[in-house]
Amino acid sequence: MHKLVIALLAAGIVSGAAFAQSSPLKIGFVAELSGPQAPLGQDQYDALMLVIEQNGGKLGGVPVQVIKEDSQLKPDVANQVVDKLLEKDKVPIITGVTFSNIMMAVHKKITDKGVFLIGSNAGPSPVAGAQCSPYFFSTSWQNDNQAEVVGKYASDKGYKNVIAMAPNYQAGKDFVAGFKRSFKGGTITDEIYTPLNQQDFSAELAQVASKKPDALYVFYPGGLGVNFVKQFQQAGLNKSITVMSTSTVDGSTLPALRDAAIGMLSGTFWGPDFPNEANQKFVAAFEKKYNRIPSQYAAQGYDAAQLLDSAIRKVKGKVDDKKAFHAALKAADFKSIRGNFKFGNNQFPVQDMYMFDVAKDSKGRVSLRTVAKPLVNHVDAYAAQCNMKAL
Repeated sequence: MHKLVIALLAAGIVSGAAFAQSSPLKIGFVAELSGPQAPLGQDQYDALMLVIEQNGGKLGGVPVQVIKEDSQLKPDVANQVVDKLLEKDKVPIITGVTFSNIMMAVHKKITDKGVFLIGSNAGPSPVAGAQCSPYFFSTSWQNDNQAEVVGKYASDKGYKNVIAMAPNYQAGKDFVAGFKRSFKGGTITDEIYTPLNQQDFSAELAQVASKKPDALYVFYPGGLGVNFVKQFQQAGLNKSITVMSTSTVDGSTLPALRDAAIGMLSGTFWGPDFPNEANQKFVAAFEKKYNRIPSQYAAQGYDAAQLLDSAIRKVKGKVDDKKAFHAALKAADFKSIRGNFKFGNNQFPVQDMYMFDVAKDSKGRVSLRTVAKPLVNHVDAYAAQCNMKAL
């Protein structure tokens, strides 16, 4: 078959362009897909593939091939798989990327090659600010945003003494900075940073107990969150201290936590109970296919797929026309499951941010329930530092 195509090309019977169009558009997907943090990457991937399946194996009317790579929460591994995607697979688009240390390791490498990176989770502050790139778009949030809405909520509720806890890496520092930025009228009595791979929080929880704060702000994603919440409850602290969190009690951890997380608070951009039609269809389709409630990671992956679907359609599959494809992505001409969606100057979403509590849904399952919308059309704190160059 290969020889036949070559012969036809040589004879001028089939044009090179026609042959190229018959090949699927390659899209790289990079995320944590093994270890304790695997559910975060898996939900992003499952939502991406759900959209592609709903579209008959296509995005924007073009057949696509998704090349999945596991970054294993290791920057060196992430660089290796990205090198493969860029040099061997020659993908024009990469999506996914869960953790901020991974994003910081690969962002420049990808965007310097003129490859579009559609991030569906990590939003480290440098990428939103001074290191912004026209080749990077986020369908999630800048890290600080999820913490800023919690800080605003804590201020509205009148908490006076709060302790902050997070892993000691880029996202952990961003989240605590975001909380502090919007927490007014109270005091952060302590900031506790733990190693990213630490699973035992008994010493830190003893420290928290001794200081008797009104509330505890925490960011512990994936398996870290499961361990933290269970140990917090075992220490009996749930009876006296309110937990306000980001990416700790969410759709990725609640199946393991169940009733242990009831009453805890979480701040983010989306919840499975949003009443808009697009979201209701997404939740129903995701639950039917995967037999679980989608997490925010799935929501972000779904919107990333919808963004790509809309932009690829606008350029009729010609993603090599980078200026046109960039304009199509920036237009964000799709119905987001979060409601209104638009990009700011740094190509991060300008969006409403909500607070949720953990409660039983109408089917008796532990899930997130919307309780407040403290921030409306929120712009991240680093957008002003972005001086984006035109393509």
